[in-house]
Amino acid sequence: MAEPGAAGAGTLNAPSSSAEARGSGVDGPVQLKKEIGLLDGVAIIVGVIVGAGIFVSPKGVIENAGSAGLGLIVWFLSGGLSMIGALCYAELGTMIPKSGGDYAYINEAFGPLPAFLFLWVALMVILPSSNAITALTFAQYILQPIWPDCEPPYLAVRLIAAVVVCLLTAINCYNVKWVTKVQNVFTLTKIFALMTIILSGLWLVVNGKTEKISRPFEGSNYDPGHLALSVYSGLFSFAGWNYLNFVTEELKNPYENLPKAICISLPLVTVVYLFTNVAYFVALTKDEILKSSAVAVTFANRLFGPMAWVMPLFVACSTFGGLNGAIFASARLFFVGARNGHLPKAIALINVKHSTPVPSLIFMCSVTLCQMLIKDIYSLITYTVFVEALLTLFSITGLLWLRVKRPNAQRPIKVNIILPLIFFVICSFLVVLPIFVTPVEVGVGLAFIFSGIPIYLIFIYWEQKPSWFRYIIDNFNLTCAKLFRCVLEDTVVETETKVS
Repeated sequence: MAEPGAAGAGTLNAPSSSAEARGSGVDGPVQLKKEIGLLDGVAIIVGVIVGAGIFVSPKGVIENAGSAGLGLIVWFLSGGLSMIGALCYAELGTMIPKSGGDYAYINEAFGPLPAFLFLWVALMVILPSSNAITALTFAQYILQPIWPDCEPPYLAVRLIAAVVVCLLTAINCYNVKWVTKVQNVFTLTKIFALMTIILSGLWLVVNGKTEKISRPFEGSNYDPGHLALSVYSGLFSFAGWNYLNFVTEELKNPYENLPKAICISLPLVTVVYLFTNVAYFVALTKDEILKSSAVAVTFANRLFGPMAWVMPLFVACSTFGGLNGAIFASARLFFVGARNGHLPKAIALINVKHSTPVPSLIFMCSVTLCQMLIKDIYSLITYTVFVEALLTLFSITGLLWLRVKRPNAQRPIKVNIILPLIFFVICSFLVVLPIFVTPVEVGVGLAFIFSGIPIYLIFIYWEQKPSWFRYIIDNFNLTCAKLFRCVLEDTVVETETKVS
């Protein structure tokens, strides 16, 4: 099967032996380095999960659940479902220890076309949309103290969001260790912010101010379609539980650290989310939550008085860390896809000095900036989570199929078959029921998935491409290699030796 730019793949190695690449301090094959330990892995999962979601999604959960009591059950189920999914992905990640997460698993189980369709939708919709939502939430909260009584200007929010995306992309391009240090610091900051909310809610409970949750299930909406949409909002807040699978090749001792990081992170986040929502429900009425575009800020205005300004700052730090981890992980997905020939080879290049996938990071940054032009965040959440749920269903089906297809394959971690079956059934529920409630969003999502088929047939499956077509692709790849001082993985780079 032809690979984009395959004809000129060898030319991409030219900069590695030229004077342009020498003096970079690199000697030997250029590869992604294993620099992520257990603590870093926990920080990446927690840091990515605890981003914009917990400060935005409570409105979406209660809007569809209808009551605080049912809303808390949805939050618990969302955490439990994410935990089951993460354990299933631990089996996939240790059985197929390749970066790329779902893409690598779907490719292994079902072949190149379904894997490409996942990559296509992740590239154009899921990951850039999630990153755009997080960046816009960061900008919204960081600007809120300047405009305390109204919405910050539209252009100011977009500009700040664009700047932070570009800044974090630059950090990711420069050094992986810097990325993990930023992640560790901001993970601690966001946990502190949520603990502030939790302790404030606990103070209200201790003082007997629980009248707002005296009838917790009043107004509950048990319609299956709306329950599915409520779970969508909850799952959006847990999005990122599978991001460590995207960077398996950079994880130290992945067979041990991947499941450990999952088992530490998911229960921690679930407990913190439950207590955070209890605090929201104790302090605010259902109508106040539904009218608020920033629940955490409304909460702070109610309880913190003149110190309410600290909450937008905390939320901004939380989203900053979440965006940093998401950029780090998502760029690796496209790097792996390009390495397998499903994207231009330019995206599979590694910088010879910093050993980072610079072209992939820059491409991801560009698509994210384009996604910021979309105004309605909540429609974007519904649309994004539906597509992600559908593709996650493919991955878990792949796990079940590989149990049949390769029963004797090495599985350092093998979960009880009941867990993937439960995950399969619930994901099917989440995919099918919203069709009856939000058919437009579902239809657009499906149409976009299937739009990847002609792209696959033209750029990948079609082997006899005309020479002019290959010439354009090869020159694009070579230009990127020279511009970003990059080579293909495992290219040997020799440092210039001075002879005295």
